[in-house]
Amino acid sequence: MPSLQVRDLPDYIYQQIIQLAEAERRSIAQETIILLEKALQLEKSNKKRRSLLFNHIIQETKDKNYKDALDPVKLIREDRER
Repeated sequence: MPSLQVRDLPDYIYQQIIQLAEAERRSIAQETIILLEKALQLEKSNKKRRSLLFNHIIQETKDKNYKDALDPVKLIREDRER
């Protein structure tokens, strides 16, 4: 199994990992693996969400006049009226 060495890890991050590991009754290595897995999944879901939102915006603006849809003055006025 591959191993990973992290250099110049800030102390506050290391301390947080230690606290989380103790709270979950895991080793520091186990907790770090779990944190990395969660972070990678979060990154994937964020990219997917942004992609879906971007596609939605493109579809919404196809039917309208693109210039009017992204007019900052119009958007600010709409926001103020809410």
